[in-house]
Amino acid sequence: MAKGYWIAHVDVDDPKVYEKYKEANAIAFAEYGARFMVRGGKQEIREGQMRARTVVIEFPSYEAAVECYESDAYQHAISIRAPVSTGDLAIIEGYDG
Repeated sequence: MAKGYWIAHVDVDDPKVYEKYKEANAIAFAEYGARFMVRGGKQEIREGQMRARTVVIEFPSYEAAVECYESDAYQHAISIRAPVSTGDLAIIEGYDG
């Protein structure tokens, strides 16, 4: 079964409040087996445009990635994040070749 991934690009306007979002999202991530592959590290944009922060999160399956996003716990985390950041997020099925 192919893994699932969240790929997000985010600009954060209030780092203090964003830390509260990170605390809140940890609950959903633990429940759905999420593992950070990339979490806002150094990046060089070589083509196109991106936001300041990139995050890649791996889940055991595509279904788990979708269920995590739709969970009450993660929806609560979004309510903390949304007022202090702008972002793009895709849920993607991994390649199982």
